[in-house]
Amino acid sequence: MLQTLNFLWSQFLSVLPELIFALVILLGSIYLAKFANRILEEALRRRKAGVEITALLTMATRWTIVTLGILTALQRFFDVTAFLAGLGIIGFSVGFALQDILKNFAAGVILLLQQPFKVGDSIEIGNYSGVVQTINVRTTELRTFDGRLVIIPNADLLANIIVNLTRADKRRIDLSISVDYNSNLQQVHEALLNAIRVVPGYLPDPAPLVVSETFGESAINLKAYFWIDLEATNLFNARDAALKSIKEEFESRGIRIPNPITTVILHTA
Repeated sequence: MLQTLNFLWSQFLSVLPELIFALVILLGSIYLAKFANRILEEALRRRKAGVEITALLTMATRWTIVTLGILTALQRFFDVTAFLAGLGIIGFSVGFALQDILKNFAAGVILLLQQPFKVGDSIEIGNYSGVVQTINVRTTELRTFDGRLVIIPNADLLANIIVNLTRADKRRIDLSISVDYNSNLQQVHEALLNAIRVVPGYLPDPAPLVVSETFGESAINLKAYFWIDLEATNLFNARDAALKSIKEEFESRGIRIPNPITTVILHTA
């Protein structure tokens, strides 16, 4: 019995340094995980990330570091290569089966970190434009301007060009106008500039521009460009006000907006 106890004690003393070293690695990984979490939380707070994404990323970071610490500690006693290889095969199989979900999840994390838009922003993505309702780690909900609720996978969002309409403080409006061939183009240009300047939200800089474009079948086609302050108005109201103002200005100056003309030639037998 005494001989057995002496053998066990000697074995314990032989592995004690490795045991202490493994314990130091484990405790160090736990401390490193807490330190990394504090840094990550501070970075996410500065970027105004949501509570959900902050909790998700900090938890993933903490367990990744702790898991690496555990594996490194176990490596002091036995070879964990075969164990990791088995985990790799299982992870590959699961990842292949869930590749679409994981792809959208990763895209959601990137969107929440980069924040190309936030809830309440008006955006254009592909064939859809509207107001962002919610941003999840897998999908984003968009309320289109005509009232539809569109649920877009985050991977599709990340793969397309995103136009954030809200973050622009000013926008340019382009208007197409046609006038009669008998009109004086200099007067037409002056009338258009006068009409544009009274539009609510109009910005004098950059300066408005009126360009005579083409000779149409029954009219001269022009293009008017001007900028508006989006904090004072929006695109729909500005376009509506501009067209009303142009019509009033044209009527006061006697400038005609012609109707399409169709010429019919009759041949008698």
